[in-house]
Amino acid sequence: MRPGGGSIPVTRDGKGDLQGVPAVIDKDLTSAMLAAEMGAECFVMLTGVDRLAIDFGKPTPRFLGRMTSVDAERYLAEGQFPPGSMGPKITAALRYLRCGAGHVIITSLDKAYDALEGRAGTRIVAP
Repeated sequence: MRPGGGSIPVTRDGKGDLQGVPAVIDKDLTSAMLAAEMGAECFVMLTGVDRLAIDFGKPTPRFLGRMTSVDAERYLAEGQFPPGSMGPKITAALRYLRCGAGHVIITSLDKAYDALEGRAGTRIVAP
């Protein structure tokens, strides 16, 4: 099994039999898809930080309590959320929001309750 996976990916061969294939399943996109399919009004993604920041790692990071999907798309395009970091979470959040679902919260496990109450985390909403 490869790191980052969690399931056994398969495909059907010419006879219709299932065969294992090497792959990594993106947990963020899969979760976003499931949340949208279930009609969840809030999609919460837990991560290692309490709140997202732009200019992260620079002398003056700006922590975000709320942003629109338009802001998230712009920051993603600017490279504020790199592929090896928050990029996959932002991509998943945008996919969820495009389904017309509710809103997204990104926060740490220990701030999850406060984030649901609007006191922590980063909330991403449709414009």
